[in-house]
Amino acid sequence: MVISKSGRDRGKAFVVVKVINDRYLSISDGDLRKIENPKKKNVCHLHFTHLRADDVLDCLHKGEIPANHIIKKNIKRILDKGIISGEGGLVSG
Repeated sequence: MVISKSGRDRGKAFVVVKVINDRYLSISDGDLRKIENPKKKNVCHLHFTHLRADDVLDCLHKGEIPANHIIKKNIKRILDKGIISGEGGLVSG
């Protein structure tokens, strides 16, 4: 899971759905940025939380495309735990 550090989506939580190259990732939140149209984002503009969206990861390992509701649910679950703040992008504990 990553938090955007810049742009209109600053402070918003996303999951990484694809590594494009060493500089860019495709990210999705399952809501405004759906899996069908992920955001291409420079890694310099992202804060890496070292947290995983396990259901999304399972789908990707199987070669499947995760559904938007699964991405959204995983992001919400992590944000609800209070581990990170999706608005400010703060990582606690």
